[in-house]
Amino acid sequence: MDHLAASAEADERRGAAAVASIDADEHLIREAEKIAVALGRMFPGLCEVVLHDLRDPENAIRAIENNLSGRQVGDSATELGLARIADPEYPSVIQNYPNRFPDGRPVKSTSIGIKNAEGEYIAALCLNLDVSILSPVTLALSNLVSTDTEHREQPLETLRDRNARELRQEVEARAAERAATPRSLSREDKRELVRQLQRDGYFDSRDAAQTIADLLGVSRATVYNYAK
Repeated sequence: MDHLAASAEADERRGAAAVASIDADEHLIREAEKIAVALGRMFPGLCEVVLHDLRDPENAIRAIENNLSGRQVGDSATELGLARIADPEYPSVIQNYPNRFPDGRPVKSTSIGIKNAEGEYIAALCLNLDVSILSPVTLALSNLVSTDTEHREQPLETLRDRNARELRQEVEARAAERAATPRSLSREDKRELVRQLQRDGYFDSRDAAQTIADLLGVSRATVYNYAK
């Protein structure tokens, strides 16, 4: 009698554990369903998000948000889902692989397997990005940002304001290269410095000639003569 009671108690414990495991799996899938819905609604018309319940491969699709493939809740698992059911060691994440919708549109897909505490795949969250929408945009952006190869190595201009502070720093730095201050430079050094500044575009800013004249201790007319 004691043996029968112990056996019945063990069966009861196993049954309770099985129920607890099923409940835990169901909880996991319900949490994943929230993620699927949120992701799909974040990218309407662009990314399909599908949650597969791998415990029931014949009726695997538990949720499909932003439906782009035409499938329905209750449809069967894909080949990846069946592979995970057959092999718990199958990769849990397969990312950015090429795919296609039934109508031929190109897709970039990512599949994420979800395991329970026992290490069994019970679900898969799949994202299918419709790249047919993005391809023309990508091409347009590529054309928009492309530049003429003839001038890539040496820009024709610098898009910044050559203000007085920057100009002063440049003049002082170039004078220091000659171990002198701007005013103590020889006439020839001043002439060469002015021509360098002109070549580098410093004369494009307003009042540049007057600023250079003040720094070198010469007249504005002299600066223009040096620049010739």
